[in-house]
Amino acid sequence: MKNKRNVFYSLLITMAGAIYFPVQAQQKSDAQNVVQTKDVIPSQGPNSIVRTIKQDRKGNIWIASWEGVFKYDGKSFTNITSKVSPARFFSVLEDRKGNFWFASIGSGVYYYDGKSFQNFTTRDGLANDRVTNIYEDKAGNIWFGTEGGASRYDGKSFRNFKMKEGAAITQTDSIHTSVYQYQLPEVHWMHNDINSIIEDKTGKLWFGTRGYASVYDGKTFTTITNKDGKPFANVRSIIKDKKGNIWLGGDDGLWRYDGSTFTNFTQKFVGYIYEDKKGNIWTSSETSNGQSRALSSGSVNTKTWALSRYDEKSLSGKKPTVTEITNKPMIFGILEDDKGNIWFGTFDGVYRYNGNTITSFNGKNF
Repeated sequence: MKNKRNVFYSLLITMAGAIYFPVQAQQKSDAQNVVQTKDVIPSQGPNSIVRTIKQDRKGNIWIASWEGVFKYDGKSFTNITSKVSPARFFSVLEDRKGNFWFASIGSGVYYYDGKSFQNFTTRDGLANDRVTNIYEDKAGNIWFGTEGGASRYDGKSFRNFKMKEGAAITQTDSIHTSVYQYQLPEVHWMHNDINSIIEDKTGKLWFGTRGYASVYDGKTFTTITNKDGKPFANVRSIIKDKKGNIWLGGDDGLWRYDGSTFTNFTQKFVGYIYEDKKGNIWTSSETSNGQSRALSSGSVNTKTWALSRYDEKSLSGKKPTVTEITNKPMIFGILEDDKGNIWFGTFDGVYRYNGNTITSFNGKNF
C-alpha cells in the first residue's frame, strides 16, 4: 500500500540540515503577470480528485481539484481557474486580507484578488513549481510547501528553506536531535517534499514531509520523535486544535502532542486530520474492514479509505469513541461548513455529509 500511496501523493518536504536564502519576487503591480478572465460556471462540481476544501468569510465553498479551483455559492459551481491554467490544483487559502492563493502542480502558485490572477513560479523565487500546501502564519507570512522545499512569502520576496539530501544524522548535530533527545539513525535519505505546515502556540513551525517531520524555532530544525525515540515519517497532515494540541497523521498513524507527551490513537495510515467546531477530530485513513456500513442513503461497500470521527468527549480516555461514517477508494480534504455539514474530497469529486445522508456533487449517485 505504501507504494500506491506514494504514486497518488507525490508532494512533501523534510527540513533537517536546512539552508535558506532570500530571493526577490515580482510585485503584484507587475501588469505582465496579471491575468483577467471571465468565470466558467459548470452545472456540477468536479468529478476527479479533490484535495482541499475551504470555506471563505462570505460562506462560499472553495474546492481545489485536478480540474481546477471551484467556488460553490450554495447554488452553483464556478470553475475559477479554467481559463487561467490547466494544472492540477492541490490547495487553496484565503488570507487575512480576503485574497486567495491556489497551489498547483507544475505551474507554481496563483494569487487571486477576486478579479485578476498573478502567477508566482521559480522565476519569481518560489522553491519549486510543484506546490501542494499553503499556510498563513501569525505574522501574515504565506508559506508554501513544495517538492523542492518550503517557501515563505512576506508580500515582497520569497525566502526558501532547503535541506541536505542524504546527510548523515548524528547525535551531536542540534538540527537532528529528537525532541526526546534520543540518538537518531546515522543515515536517512531526507526529502524536500512538504505535505503540511502549521504554527504552534509558541510560534514554532511544524513541517510534515516525506522524510521525517520537523519543528523550526526560527533558527534550527529539530526532528520530531515519539516517546520511544522513533521519528515520525511521511507525515501527511498536521493541525493545531482549539486547546493548542498538535495532531500528526501519516505512516505512523494518528498522534496527539499536548506539549510534553505524544499519544497514539491509531496505527493505521492517516492522510488528513480536521477538527470541527465541537472539538471532534475527523480523519481520512486506511481501513481493513471489508464489511459494508449502512447509511440512510443505503449500504456502502468498504474499500481503501474511511472517513472517521473521534468523539471529543472521549479523547481523554484510553479508548476514544470512533465512528466510521463512510468508505471510499480515497478520501482527502475535510471541512465543516457554517451549517455544520461535513464536506470531504475523494478520487471522484466532493461530497457533503449532513449527519444522516451523503450528497454527491459530481453528477453521480452516491
